Amino acid sequence: MQAEIITIGDEILIGQVVDTNSAFISKTLNKIGVSVYQITSVQDDKDHILKALQEAESNANIIIITGGLGPTKDDITKNTIAEYFNDKLVVDEAVLKNIEQLWENHIKKPLLQVNKDQALMPSKAQALMNIYGSAPGMWLEKNNKVFVSLPGVPFEMKALIDNEVVPRLRSKFNFPFIKHKTLLTYGLGESSLADRIEVWEDNLPSYIKLAYLPNLGKVRLRLSGKHTDRTLLETEMEQQIQQLLPQIEDVFFGYEEDGNIEAIVGKLLAKEEKTIAIAESCTGGKIAESITSVAGASAYFKGGIVSYATETKINILGINKHVIDNYSVVSAEVVEAMATSTLKKFNVDYAIATTGNAGPTKGDSNAEIGTVFIAIATKNNVYSEKFNFGNHRIKVINKAVNKAFEMLQKEILKK
Repeated sequence: MQAEIITIGDEILIGQVVDTNSAFISKTLNKIGVSVYQITSVQDDKDHILKALQEAESNANIIIITGGLGPTKDDITKNTIAEYFNDKLVVDEAVLKNIEQLWENHIKKPLLQVNKDQALMPSKAQALMNIYGSAPGMWLEKNNKVFVSLPGVPFEMKALIDNEVVPRLRSKFNFPFIKHKTLLTYGLGESSLADRIEVWEDNLPSYIKLAYLPNLGKVRLRLSGKHTDRTLLETEMEQQIQQLLPQIEDVFFGYEEDGNIEAIVGKLLAKEEKTIAIAESCTGGKIAESITSVAGASAYFKGGIVSYATETKINILGINKHVIDNYSVVSAEVVEAMATSTLKKFNVDYAIATTGNAGPTKGDSNAEIGTVFIAIATKNNVYSEKFNFGNHRIKVINKAVNKAFEMLQKEILKK
């Protein structure tokens, strides 16, 4: 069973609006066993939309369209769909009543004719009632294929997908069971990881696929299974994971459903009732930002210092100037001193410190661009590691953040 998604709107094609609708629809369809064959973005142009509809009908069983259902003249989707189905627009009384109720309860302004006209629908369409807006969704069928047109406003579209579209699709079609399991790995590149687990991957059953999803020092391994027998699928998926884990145990850090690395580390800290503080230079506060993005982080995160300038390291963290002069501000000696000072200042169980040259210039150090030192301090020990994360500033910073969490998790798990 395949679907195609068509997004309509010049604002998407010129980059003014990011198409988040397609991502949501794709994920939702995938959960019920529908594969998305293609995603197409088209202009607010009748000929372009008609061409996209014709191509989508030849590709897929389910065609979902978003956008172009507003009350203004540039919203032409409804008229174009009516033309595609050799149909005409008629007033849907239930939709009109919904619009009138919406205005009475929330808008508190006169209901204009242009708004009433949103109750016009192709006569062959079934209305999908929009409880959050005036533009209804539309469900049409042709040659045993389903066409669904939805408003482009994300929260309106999501409600219609969940409350109207998915239940109708389940009622009309028999879908296979789909199961995903994503394992998080850090510290080993995609090619090295693939080489390590090649034999295991080659022996996966035909109904289970593996995808490598690399990103800045981490690789997600996504197992995707599809089968009509749910019990068989779930049992085989678990068996395959148990065969895989011993081969990646040194780089495996959890499952995606447990959250990202900062969430996983946060759970460990909360479970052990331990606390942490941060001293950041080249990462500029991004480690602290990642930690505090997790709900409940106040239970274990006590604070941080962005000691970006050399004088801040000296005046705030108390790093000895002679250490900086002798070893450079980008060095193991300085980053370990930063971590140790932070541990004491905040009276925590763990401290992370970073210093490095993210580029594009070298700043207060002659260390090569991309050089980063990361330190972990505990009440019993402090150690650091040196890395070179390349010459792209944003990648250097983000890789350093990921590596810091990886190092912290390894340190916590030692206990």
